[in-house]
Amino acid sequence: MTDSTRYPRLSRIDAPSDLRQFDESELPAIADELRAYLIESVGRSGGHFGAGLGVIELTTALHYLYETPEDRIVWDVGHQTYPHKILTGRRDRIHTVKQKDGVAPFPKREESEFDTFGVGHSSTSISAALGMAVANARAGNERRVVAVIGDGAMTAGMVYEALNHAGGMEPEPDLLVVLNDNRMSISEAVGGLTQMLGRMTGSRTLNALRESGKKLLGDKNNPTAKFVRRWEEHWKGMFVPSTLFEEMGFHYTGPIDGHDMKALVGALKTLRGLKGPQLLHVITTKGKGYELAEGDQIGYHAVSPFDPTKGVVAKGGAKKPTYTDVFGDWLCDMAAADDRLLGITPAMREGSGLVRFSKEYPDRYFDTAIAEQHAVTLAAGMACEGAKPVVAIYSTFLQRAYDQLVHDVAVQNLDVLFAIDRGGVVGPDGATHAGNLDLSFLRCVPNMVVMAPADEDEARRMLTTGFRHLGPAAVRYPRGTGPGTAVDPGLETLPIGQAQIRRQGRRIALLAFGAIVPPAEVVAAELDLTVVNMRFVRPLDRALVLELARSHDGFVTLEDNVVAGGAGSGVAELLNAEGVTMPMLHLGLPDAFQHHASREDLLAEAGLDVAGIRAAVLARWPDLATAAPAVDSAAG
Repeated sequence: MTDSTRYPRLSRIDAPSDLRQFDESELPAIADELRAYLIESVGRSGGHFGAGLGVIELTTALHYLYETPEDRIVWDVGHQTYPHKILTGRRDRIHTVKQKDGVAPFPKREESEFDTFGVGHSSTSISAALGMAVANARAGNERRVVAVIGDGAMTAGMVYEALNHAGGMEPEPDLLVVLNDNRMSISEAVGGLTQMLGRMTGSRTLNALRESGKKLLGDKNNPTAKFVRRWEEHWKGMFVPSTLFEEMGFHYTGPIDGHDMKALVGALKTLRGLKGPQLLHVITTKGKGYELAEGDQIGYHAVSPFDPTKGVVAKGGAKKPTYTDVFGDWLCDMAAADDRLLGITPAMREGSGLVRFSKEYPDRYFDTAIAEQHAVTLAAGMACEGAKPVVAIYSTFLQRAYDQLVHDVAVQNLDVLFAIDRGGVVGPDGATHAGNLDLSFLRCVPNMVVMAPADEDEARRMLTTGFRHLGPAAVRYPRGTGPGTAVDPGLETLPIGQAQIRRQGRRIALLAFGAIVPPAEVVAAELDLTVVNMRFVRPLDRALVLELARSHDGFVTLEDNVVAGGAGSGVAELLNAEGVTMPMLHLGLPDAFQHHASREDLLAEAGLDVAGIRAAVLARWPDLATAAPAVDSAAG
């Protein structure tokens, strides 16, 4: 239970209806309590931090003025919704965020009626909110709809598709878009739009004149009203560069201080009563109210559990390198060896390991903001002119650029390397961030070379292999650390399409892809089985697969990808094409979206840990349990 002595107001808010019982004059105090509670709870649990602190006042004002959940608030960039969750019945469970069976880190429809639209990827809120507004209008209800977009999400192309549609509709949809402008994504926000927003200044007088003019002129379609409106847009553009939104059909208000509760409530009260598409521009500070987070907005974007009185303290001692670290070091080393290399990221410099590269090679570093489609086609254009682009991207974000990967890169057989982080099970961020589909959607694309490393050293060699290959290639690796294999600092390649026998056993061969190789080796040693590090998902090692089929009674394929259409399916297709029939067992991720939990828990849940693999193999071939293990032998 929430301590009522420390949080006398917040402890009484179990739903927004309770919030609305307070006098408006108490909202600043409620916001102060909410901010303190968020700092305390995230300090205890870890999780996304800075973005939530920046929307305390906005969240409080929205739930106070709108009749949620009857009115719809659609959040973009779900990591800014912790305050929303606290005010909507999850206050006493917010410390379980990201944990197995705990509160989800992003809005989730099945978790709460207040979570009107599920979100993990960014820049979807305006499209979803417009859809809700249209459906409500057709149903004849007067439910209000608000889209809250921010934390860099305004840089994505999908936003402008939605704005363009909404602003040109007749009749005009009743929709409010709140642009939470904090100049940040996970890294600093980049691009021309960010620079334009940074030049904006408030003009209450202009907004007052515009609203008065509307009342005087009446019908917006009469010739005088049209002329005055056109004059107003150009006049306003001299003072406030909001013309972009106005020309797209939205009535622009702002910018206003998003931490000034009085100004915020006043603006929202006015906009709540207006018809048609409205855009409110609020300026906020990521990490507001916690000095360390305000001073290090990147470092405090998401945190592990910490003591708020001390801040996040770096762990001492040598750190085991992650796959992301291996990629970041390789990128810099390969850039030094080949000046054709260009690095691209869609707003994931820190997460994808490009910080060092961005500093050492700033003229060869390209952050496209949250624009995955543009990032991939940008790389294609670079490759057309002889450059060697490397696109560093999360598996789940690559889904957004699949059309560009197919049509702009693969169809033209262009020389682009995809370094795909967070492949397979990701964990605490849940289904929206899981990389469980990539082997399936990459394997079917002609011209692609697709690789999955079993360890850190192999990851580096595969990156070199893909970079030096003439054509599109992808290296897909998991979140976090590997088995701890020492990394050779050289830039050596692997023979494309050649697998590696890790252990020669008898009867059953385990054909393992990527991160599942180490647990497969443990099971193979226990049951005296053959284990193969397949390395390549496309092309498969055809010769070795057929050779093993002749000398073994059955195959087990293992991958941290969905079974449907995955790497194991490729093995089955190969055998079928050759007319080879043999017992096969395909182990992989379930045909369902896994919820948030630790990576280890989710692998165990899917039966891809040692115990799960052993149990599945013995269930299929129970007599293997009596086999005496042989002495381990390895072949390269």
